[in-house]
Amino acid sequence: MANSKQNIYLASDFHFGVPNYQESLTREKKVIRWLEFIEDKAKEIHLVGDIWDFWFEYKYTVPKGNVRLLGTLSRLIDQGIEIHFYTGNHDMWTFGYLEKEIGMKVYKKPQEFTYFGKKYLIGHGDGLGPGDRSYKMLKKLFANKFLQWCLARLHPNFVLWIASYFSKRSRVANVEKDKIFHKEEEWLYQYCIEKNHKDFHDFYIFGHRHLPINIDLENQSKYINLGEWINYCSYVQITPENTSLLFFESENEMVFGLN
Repeated sequence: MANSKQNIYLASDFHFGVPNYQESLTREKKVIRWLEFIEDKAKEIHLVGDIWDFWFEYKYTVPKGNVRLLGTLSRLIDQGIEIHFYTGNHDMWTFGYLEKEIGMKVYKKPQEFTYFGKKYLIGHGDGLGPGDRSYKMLKKLFANKFLQWCLARLHPNFVLWIASYFSKRSRVANVEKDKIFHKEEEWLYQYCIEKNHKDFHDFYIFGHRHLPINIDLENQSKYINLGEWINYCSYVQITPENTSLLFFESENEMVFGLN
């Protein structure tokens, strides 16, 4: 059995804010129960993008809400647990608040870690692999400093209204359409295969796809997708013995691509 306070945990795609306030609050409380469940065993926690369905930091303003989550994360960090946050396609506009006020480590690109002698590549996953060229162009536009400056000049109420409108049209609001799975058509799977040929990692762990995925690659490497917390409440636990895709308080424990 693993000793306490040495495990690593990863989760992504909470999408706080959709589809409405009450359901988002219920999900937030569930995530907090998960954090409390793992805190006695966790050395590090990775929140791998799209924690919020929309997040944009102004100089003196951040989106209201999720004070329970932010308070819990601050408490865990104060206890010495490292919390890593990877910006996703819904919450890429973070400019220092989460680092300074909460104490999280924030990344905008996939990061490499070594745990218990195994190499891990971890990232949200948006814009990786072949295809989706229109989104890749849009992502570059969203990362443009001048565009961000222009957006910051608009009133927060207006920006958040626009974000809410487009969120309702996003795939998180139409999750049934996102359950079709064909391994050969998975862009992140293709990315992992190509990456593995050039720079071997034991595990490639991403979010974004919204399905709990566990696929064997060559040379005993694996691609794991973290799924999401609207339907699956799935997460990864890394111990000295295993890297496991698990489910928290969920009756839907389907793993796609397990082989």
